[in-house]
Amino acid sequence: MKRNLGRSELQVSLVGLGCNNFGRRLDLSESRKVIHRALDLGVTLFDTADVYGSNGASETYIGATLGARRKEVVIATKFGCYTGADSLLGRVKRKLSSLAGPTHGASGAYIRTAVERSLRRLKTDWIDLYQLHFPDPRTPLEETLRALDDLVRAGKIRAYGVSNFSTTQIDAAQQIARELSLRPIASTQAEYSLLRRDVEDGLLAGLVRNEVSLLPYYPLASGLLSGKYRLGAAHPAATRLATDTALASKFMTGADLAMAEKLHDFAREHGRTLLELAFGWLAAQPAVASIIAGASTPEQLEQNVAAAERRLSADDAAGVGAVLNRS
Repeated sequence: MKRNLGRSELQVSLVGLGCNNFGRRLDLSESRKVIHRALDLGVTLFDTADVYGSNGASETYIGATLGARRKEVVIATKFGCYTGADSLLGRVKRKLSSLAGPTHGASGAYIRTAVERSLRRLKTDWIDLYQLHFPDPRTPLEETLRALDDLVRAGKIRAYGVSNFSTTQIDAAQQIARELSLRPIASTQAEYSLLRRDVEDGLLAGLVRNEVSLLPYYPLASGLLSGKYRLGAAHPAATRLATDTALASKFMTGADLAMAEKLHDFAREHGRTLLELAFGWLAAQPAVASIIAGASTPEQLEQNVAAAERRLSADDAAGVGAVLNRS
């Protein structure tokens, strides 16, 4: 089953493949296995960015793998972040390259440069969903939207979206689009899971009002909601939360572990796994079009897709809400 993406013509699978592991945790051969399994499972949304993997490796791996199956998927990539290394040499190169033009951000000049680089790496003539990775306070939103609308008219992208925008910024973008007769933004990405619900403080309602779809990222709290972590038990080795100290400090808190344990108990009592509960609950939320979940193996992707197929009943959804509100 596919869902519409905002007011665009795009339709996406309920589970999307987050491609930030490609070129970082996974090499080309490993990435290909995940991509091919995604295609076989009917996963149609591939979410990447020009900063995923060294020198745009995530986009490169996708482009090198899809081949004739390119038309089967919705490629969503992002722009706006500086794509060079943050070393001293990288900063020197960044300064030198800035003399010839912008190196990041959401200016029209940078967008026109960035999209061509992504198209080359992806080996495609068009990008389905082109997304601004973070708001750019230095560039007027009107300039950004005009540049993106121009790319749609030129056939280089089919629709555009944003990421990490506030309700106020979403409202402003859609208002500008209406006033200037531009295409509206189709989607926004935001962190959303059973453990991170900030979007419920106004953003979800704003998205429904503006007919903008939500693409949640970190839907499993970087693995904490996968069911592999139990309160008081040894944590599995070689996982993201075991090897990435930044993510561990964000998600492996006492409060998060305690809530994950409560949700695990609720899921077990209702004949579900915690993984099924996490996906099913997100799938039932307003404005959610596709849940972006990374996968480091084909088997992990299979588990994600199977979990999302188990929808929550109204009673189960109410029960989850009661558990969350008791925290």
